[in-house]
Amino acid sequence: MKKSILALIALLLLPLMVQAQDRTVKLKIIETTDVHGCFFPYDFITRRAVGGSMARVHTYVQQQRELYKEDLILVDNGDILQGQPTAYYYNFVDTTSVHLASDMLNFMGYNVGNFGNHDIEVGNAVFERWVHDCAFPVLGANIIDTKTGQPHFKPYEVIVRDGIKVVVLGMITPAIPVWLSENLWKGLRFEDMEQTARKWIPIIQAEEHPDIIVGLFHAGKDAEWLGNGKYREQASVEVAERVPGFDVVLMGHDHARECRKVTNVEGKEVLVINPANRAFNVADVEITCTLRDGRVVDKQVEGQLVSVSDLAVSQSFMDRFAQQYKDVETFVSKKIGTFTEDITTRPAYFGPSAFIDLIHTLQLELTGAEISFAAPLSFDARIAQGDVYVSDMFNLYRFENMLYTMSFTGKEILGALEMSYDNWINVMKSPNDHVLLVREPAKAGDRIQFIEPSYNFDSAAGIIYTVDVRKPKGQKVTIVSMADGTPFSLDKTYKVAVNSYRGNGGGSQLIDGAGIPSDKLKDRIIQSTDVDLRYYLMKYIEEHHTISPKALGQWKLVPEKWVAPAIKRDYKLLFGEDMK
Repeated sequence: MKKSILALIALLLLPLMVQAQDRTVKLKIIETTDVHGCFFPYDFITRRAVGGSMARVHTYVQQQRELYKEDLILVDNGDILQGQPTAYYYNFVDTTSVHLASDMLNFMGYNVGNFGNHDIEVGNAVFERWVHDCAFPVLGANIIDTKTGQPHFKPYEVIVRDGIKVVVLGMITPAIPVWLSENLWKGLRFEDMEQTARKWIPIIQAEEHPDIIVGLFHAGKDAEWLGNGKYREQASVEVAERVPGFDVVLMGHDHARECRKVTNVEGKEVLVINPANRAFNVADVEITCTLRDGRVVDKQVEGQLVSVSDLAVSQSFMDRFAQQYKDVETFVSKKIGTFTEDITTRPAYFGPSAFIDLIHTLQLELTGAEISFAAPLSFDARIAQGDVYVSDMFNLYRFENMLYTMSFTGKEILGALEMSYDNWINVMKSPNDHVLLVREPAKAGDRIQFIEPSYNFDSAAGIIYTVDVRKPKGQKVTIVSMADGTPFSLDKTYKVAVNSYRGNGGGSQLIDGAGIPSDKLKDRIIQSTDVDLRYYLMKYIEEHHTISPKALGQWKLVPEKWVAPAIKRDYKLLFGEDMK
């Protein structure tokens, strides 16, 4: 009888005994992405203090390390080597020191990095040096060495924390050839993300037996096909849904905040999260694992976007990089010339502008081309009358684009311009309509916004033309003549100056507008500069010293009776003040 009672008690206590053996581990993953050189709480372009920055991210990371100790994993998701002069200086000016981006990430204790398209944009020499200087792996499962057929960079990283094995698989958007010339990524190719994930997930599961799989994808959430359907862009969510195995997918690239769960093909939830750009926020993921006899028997994944803009700047960060800060400040403070007039991108949306026409003038002068294409790379940039400094050049020209001279027929030029103006000029049905193609405000008091990004709003120089706002898509532009009054022919082939982004198919004006297959664009390149266009802009201003920027006046919106009042209305709705 006594033995029976003891056996019954033991049976009743068994679940409690098993439960007593369970152990809970909480892991924290913090992601930064699309930092774009915003390392310090200071904008070296506008020369003023700003929120965000890696100096504030460091404060948050330190706070979380107090709570999670060694169970915190810190990752960066690419596009860190372009944007602010902080990155440019260590990319192209000081090329012998440890790269600031590497030094900073090492100091902050990053565990994993990933490639972004703008990290490829700086060229092989720069990104290979950056990777070499990083004390952690920079991943790239779908960046393939054309000689070996294998990933050129490490495809994934295994991280073990408190008995939990985490595997991070890193990938980049494969659409690099659409935007960047091959000389920047010579010897590499970029494979589809979903195909790459389907290859590596079974390998990871078989060889590593992970408890958690993290996708670190420099790609956004809304998939689309670019380059005549050759490259699937922004495929992060599709991969999370279609390829089983991921617990969380950390996104980047599209600068769009996101934090939600999707269901994959096996019915399991996957967290997808993106803190957007410029280090104003971080993605904060907590994974709670239950272990029994050393094995994970349950895991819960929760995420949130955390703003760091109101946090104090890390003094230890600022002290550690004080000399680098000073060196960049000295670089951007160099005077290179004088402007006799203010220039701004604002007029560029309504007609010729001194801002864009200065770029046109330089492109035509450098290349000897007959026609130039250029767009406002920054939505609302301004350079004031007076002394011009290196910092102003990052306002004048935002990206590290090369300058191409390409050959296009007149018909192709017209097609490209038609698509460009369709990007930002509305089809007006009455004089009361918007002249701009815009999205109405979400709520009262907000301003209207362009539907398409302004860096796809090419105008042309070297030709005289009109844009009729009443005409339907593809029928707006009428080319009257060349700028010198000679005839323009649809059948003639012209030399055209374009930046490398456009010349490689970026924005699709040359593909969908001009009708040139993406794989044939490289055949149209006559020559390319070997350094970025910003460099030549600086040299141009230094050589001329005093610049009097003027609009060339080679195109206009018509009919004037409709356009003139509509421009005044839309200018105020777009910028919040009257047109001067």
